[in-house]
Amino acid sequence: MAARRVVYPGTFDPVHNGHLDIVMRAARAFDEVIVAVYNTPAKKLLFSTEERVELLQQLLKNVKNVGVVPFNGLVVEFVRHQNAFAIVRGLRVFSDFELEFRMALANRRLAPEIEVLNFISDEKHLHISSSTVREIAQLGGDVSSMVPSIVSEALKAKFNGADRPEHNYSISLQD
Repeated sequence: MAARRVVYPGTFDPVHNGHLDIVMRAARAFDEVIVAVYNTPAKKLLFSTEERVELLQQLLKNVKNVGVVPFNGLVVEFVRHQNAFAIVRGLRVFSDFELEFRMALANRRLAPEIEVLNFISDEKHLHISSSTVREIAQLGGDVSSMVPSIVSEALKAKFNGADRPEHNYSISLQD
């Protein structure tokens, strides 16, 4: 029987505990999970693609059936290239459902053979979004309950370092 491979795409800027929860649950459900770090989103990024990939690789290095790779272009084309059968996405709040529903319909139109599977976030992660984490970290708040320690340290270094971002981040439920 062929391996059941899925792709979990996102910007992961930064990766947080809610993302990791979805990855781990998908890893239990499927033979292989490819965490696909989107290289060219329309939004401004705090971490480079290389930094986001590296953080995820460090966090997931002991999960044998999970790989982390950057990608650009249409997610359905990437999924096809990876010989995966589905896209995995996480849902936190009702507004996520509307966005994910529209994206799933568009992807279905582009690639009817690729399934879209949504995992409902664990209740303890419903409040976490990347933009919330960025904003709290930028203002010097403690994000240790929302992100792994290596991400917390990377955020501190980013916001306290010489390459400190000039732009402000605002809360968005779409991250």
